[in-house]
Amino acid sequence: MTAETLYLAFGAALFVLGVLGVVLRRNIIVILMSIELMLNGVNVTFVTFSFFLKDLVGQIFALFVITVAACEAAVGLAILIALFRLKPTVQLDEFNLLKW
Repeated sequence: MTAETLYLAFGAALFVLGVLGVVLRRNIIVILMSIELMLNGVNVTFVTFSFFLKDLVGQIFALFVITVAACEAAVGLAILIALFRLKPTVQLDEFNLLKW
């Protein structure tokens, strides 16, 4: 196996672990961390292709993804704090605020 294959397998494993965390867990904090894990898996893939193709576009995309992930974490935690003040739980099943 080449180094490129190992890096791509690592990125895919991170992404799959993130998807499993989003699908299987009901804790909002764990779901936010799983989304971050998915974005980091994509970053590993971008940087791997950028390195092995000798092109900086993948690294630039990875920087944009890091920026989006930081914004997503800040907004997600702000929403979580607002929801926690309304109902003191972080379980996703407990929230039914959008129901009529």
